[in-house]
Amino acid sequence: MEREPNRLLQRLIAEAGFSHKGLARRLNDLGAARGTPGFKYDHSSVLRWIGGQRPRDPVPCLLAEIFALRLGRPVTAEDLGMPAMTTPLDLGQEFTHTWQEGVTTVTALWRADVERRRFLLDSTFAIGAGSVGALRWLSAPAEGRPTGGGGRRVGNADIAAIHEVTRSFGELDNRFGSGRVRSSVVKYLDTAVSPLLKDGSYGEATGRHLAAAAAELTRLAGWMAYDLEQHGLAQRYLIQALRLARGAADHALGGEILAGMAHQAIYMGQHAHALDLARSAQLSAGRAGVQTLLASTHVLEAHAHAGLGDARACAASLSESEQAFDARRPGDEPDWLSYFDEAYLSAKFAHCFRDLGDGERAVRHARRSLQMDGRYVRGRMFNLSLLSAGLLQCGELEESCTVAGDALALGAELQSARSRSYAADLRRRLEPHKYERAVQDLSERTRDLTPV
Repeated sequence: MEREPNRLLQRLIAEAGFSHKGLARRLNDLGAARGTPGFKYDHSSVLRWIGGQRPRDPVPCLLAEIFALRLGRPVTAEDLGMPAMTTPLDLGQEFTHTWQEGVTTVTALWRADVERRRFLLDSTFAIGAGSVGALRWLSAPAEGRPTGGGGRRVGNADIAAIHEVTRSFGELDNRFGSGRVRSSVVKYLDTAVSPLLKDGSYGEATGRHLAAAAAELTRLAGWMAYDLEQHGLAQRYLIQALRLARGAADHALGGEILAGMAHQAIYMGQHAHALDLARSAQLSAGRAGVQTLLASTHVLEAHAHAGLGDARACAASLSESEQAFDARRPGDEPDWLSYFDEAYLSAKFAHCFRDLGDGERAVRHARRSLQMDGRYVRGRMFNLSLLSAGLLQCGELEESCTVAGDALALGAELQSARSRSYAADLRRRLEPHKYERAVQDLSERTRDLTPV
């Protein structure tokens, strides 16, 4: 769509006697003075604004300040033909109906996150938003044509770069915790992926690949927010990742995202909601024919049943999970599912038995879970915590304290709110035994271990 020229800005520039280059220079200098260094606007930027493009916030307000100083009277962004853009407080909670609406929503979410908008940082988890998202994912008709008509040609190299960034940041997340890397992920989404989606030129086939790549990285950013216990923000990212997966027509990826939403709901104690999400994920996994994903969704359903205290339903779901896992063909499945191996499945079993109070089986599966890929440092901390809790349920206090010490030592190296919560849970479980020698020794050994 052709933009209307910004006559108001053009007239004010003429009145103030600014050259395009001079105005851009003043803007860059004022941005640095106001705590927003890195502006690199030039005369061509000003020409684009005159042509009707609206610069990102906080540029309109800074320009208004520059003109007000020059002209000696109040000037607003509206006077510049750049009215304030209002951001809806529910940004990201809606699973939109069309591809273009989805692109507008997700790119606005990334921008607001980069700007650390207060309403996002303070947002709370909304069960209704997750339920509507899952329902629309399952019931919405196939996407039309995820195409873009912008001026920049999107190619395979652009999409490969997104996949590589997702892989690299995923490894860093597992090793060091989300606190060290999440802001970089969001910045990449805003500065590199957003222009491809909004201003790129791509046909339907490329559009689906682009949507899938963007969905994977958006999911990772959401998972990182979950790891930092920013649950409302995480939910918005996961819903938008699910919307991008719809654009990609990727049932497996959609199922994985729904599984992540169920995982978060379990962690938050929303077990009935987690059941709905896990079952929605199962439907997607079934459509995709991916057995490992099906195993994941059944074990999440089992964990939700355990949280509700339903041992019989939990056992049935665990059996379904084992059957699906035994039927898997890893070589034919997406690379992003490679984390779900026997050790990961054992950890999920251990979670179920710990929550049901079955210490013996929790210990057996937690020990198996430690035969895991060494790159998953945060996961190892979780699994050691599971083993310690199970040992305590079995009355093995000394070994429980030994394992707890290893878990707390790992947790102290991670920037992960979930790791801190696991550590706090361990200490709560040991509190009734605080006068026992093993617990006192543990307290002494870990006194200086302060989680990052």
